[in-house]
This record gives sequence, structure tokens and C-alpha cells, in this order.
Amino acid sequence: MQPNLSTIVMEEKNIPLLDCPVDYLIGDASGKVMNEYGRFPCKIQCGVFAFIVRGSAKATINITRYDFRQNDVLLLEPGSFLLIHEFSEDALVYYLLFSSSFLEKHTFGNRMSLTALQLRSPILHLNEEHADVIQDLAKILFKASNTTPSMLSSEKMIHVFNLLQQSFASYAKSSEDFRIRPVDRKTEIYQDYCQLVLKHYHEWHHVNQYADAMRLTLPHLCATIKSVSERTAGDIITDAILTDAKAQLKITSLQVKEIALALGFENVAFFNRFFKAHTGLTPKSYRNS
Repeated sequence: MQPNLSTIVMEEKNIPLLDCPVDYLIGDASGKVMNEYGRFPCKIQCGVFAFIVRGSAKATINITRYDFRQNDVLLLEPGSFLLIHEFSEDALVYYLLFSSSFLEKHTFGNRMSLTALQLRSPILHLNEEHADVIQDLAKILFKASNTTPSMLSSEKMIHVFNLLQQSFASYAKSSEDFRIRPVDRKTEIYQDYCQLVLKHYHEWHHVNQYADAMRLTLPHLCATIKSVSERTAGDIITDAILTDAKAQLKITSLQVKEIALALGFENVAFFNRFFKAHTGLTPKSYRNS
């Protein structure tokens, strides 16, 4: 039987790598602790809201690298890849996690629009006034979760989840970054391509497959991706495959052959060559490193 979250006090050393063992978790973590989670990429199964109270950080989310600073709010949808590169030692993060089972039980009308916002940018920078409100809200939720009996419950957290989503979406749509930088056609193609790669990288390994799906010529797609991101279209596919492969090698006990087949490789030998060509290590060596 699933334990009641209201009886659990989340300590830094117990931050889950992939999913929540209970419906939701509320807590904080220092930069020192967060750096412990930067050893390899993880595929997050829970929903994540995080607020950078102080300090800075660098991390890759899905296939894009981001810089974080004080007063940034982060949203991660389930299924997102996360690789932490560095947190400053003085960093402090407040977080609220929702388990995959909790999210599957409930239907939230704005999930699709929120996913679209996250694909554009999973990070929002708040002004001082709004940052103070978010910080106060996080403190109140943490205190409420630790009262005896708890003032929170899974049913109440449904409303908190909806409130956080709506606030993120509303702030994103009204922020200067979104208003002064309208999406042009090239950026739209890039975003659509990245979204398609994240959906199909385990079965489509060639750029022409994406060009066909997007009804674009291969030269046009490749040139557009290069001009927007300064990366090749093939590099983006490779990054997605490698990120998932590294996560599975470190997090799961699946055999290398099972991982290779799940990622669309016809045989383990081809996967081994691919992995070593891009990392310098065989999958087995990477797992044991």
C-alpha cells in the first residue's frame, strides 16, 4: 500500500532519481546535493516544479542546454531527460514533485498547452515581486505538509498542481521573452523537429525520415536546423539516442542487448560501435565507470 505523503519529511539525501514513491514530495536541496545528481542523465518520470532561490546552475533538458539563475522557475513534464552539469555551491532549490501515478489518475485540461510551452522553454525568469510570492508559497506548502495531522492531502494537491500549471502558462505568455521574440518560420521548424526527434528517436535514426514526416526537403531541413541551433540535424538525433542510452545503462539493470533493441538498433554490435564512436567507451564500460 502506498504510504501517506503527509507523514514523510523529504530529506536532501532522499531526492528520487526518477519518480516519486508517493503522490507528491515537497522539499529543498543545496547546490552541493544537486551536484550529486549530475553524474549521468536521468529520464524523469514524475512532474517537476523547481524554484531557484539563490545561486546558479547549468543543465541539459531533453536535448538543449540551459543556464539557471536566481528567481528562475523550472517545469519538467514526465518523460523529460535531465542532466545536471553544475550547481554553484551556494545554490538553494525548492522543489515540488508529482508522481507519474498521481498524474495518470487525473486529467488536467491545460497539460497539452503546457507541454508546448515547455518545449519552447522549460524555464521562466521571475521578477522580484513574483519570485517573492513563489518563495512564500513554497515555504507555506512545506510547513503545511509537515503539520500533525497534515494540512495537505493528495486531493488538495490536485488543485495546487492545477494552480502551478496555470500560473506557469500565464506568466510565460505575458513575459517579455515571449512577447518580444515571436517564433519565426525557421524557429518553428526547429522546435517541431526537436519535438519529433524526442518522439521517434528510438525508431527513426535518419534525418530523411523526419524530413518526410515534416514534408520538407532534406537540404531545407538540414540548413534550417543548422542556422537556428548551430548543430546538425543528425547531431540532435544522436544526442537523443545517447542520452536515453546513458540513462538506461546507469539507472536500469537491463542488458545491453535489451537497451539496443529498445533504441531501434538491429543488433547489439551496431549499438556498441555507435556508442563507442560517440563516447569513447563501450556501453558495458560506461555502465561500470
